[in-house]
Amino acid sequence: MQRRHLLSAAIGLSLAASGAFAQTPAPPALQVWKDPNCGCCKDWVELMRADGFQVQVFDTGNTAVRQRLGLPAKYGSCHTALVGGYVVEGHVAASEIRRLLAEKPDAIGLAVPGMPVGSPGMDGPVYGDRRDAYDVLLVQRDGSSRVFQHHAGAATGGFKPTSGDAVAGALPVSEAEVRKVDTAAGKITLKHGEIRNLDMPPMTMVFQARDPALLGKVKAGDKVRFTADKVNGAYTVMSLEPAP
Repeated sequence: MQRRHLLSAAIGLSLAASGAFAQTPAPPALQVWKDPNCGCCKDWVELMRADGFQVQVFDTGNTAVRQRLGLPAKYGSCHTALVGGYVVEGHVAASEIRRLLAEKPDAIGLAVPGMPVGSPGMDGPVYGDRRDAYDVLLVQRDGSSRVFQHHAGAATGGFKPTSGDAVAGALPVSEAEVRKVDTAAGKITLKHGEIRNLDMPPMTMVFQARDPALLGKVKAGDKVRFTADKVNGAYTVMSLEPAP
């Protein structure tokens, strides 16, 4: 009898444990639209996967889907995601996405406009461990926003943002290979060398074009010389010419 009771207890514990595991929610599914050549987007996706998200990637660019999902262009970044009915734009941390899903606000979603250095996927030794201050915004249904999470950053002494009105000729010239030109979105993907005024190491990144007419001068595969600056929080190509 004692053996039978022990066996019954063991079976009961096993069933209880199975029930507990069955009630554990599966990791949220996360759909991401990005440029296929954007290295920081890829790094962000890997961070989401490491945090348990089931990520489906569409390497088709994100401008059209951002518009379709109703997120105003002023909140734009290099990738757009959809999770639990919410839009997630740019380099938002996994913990902030999970908080969004737990709190369930009546909103479009979260956005980190531009590509601030120190945000997830734009961080680490390749950026000199620099961390700029930035805000994660909760974008409301009417297009307004409020700060969802503030990141204070950390001073490193290496980065001094320049004015968006800076003259392109006063900026240091960098060299790059064009990976993609998106004239409709006014963006260009460059595999570039060091950009000294932005304290940016060699990498592949998507830039906004100051003047869309610049993009008509080049095509994918071209070697170019360019200048870049940080304008209204977005990394922007200020001048662009085919390399001699």
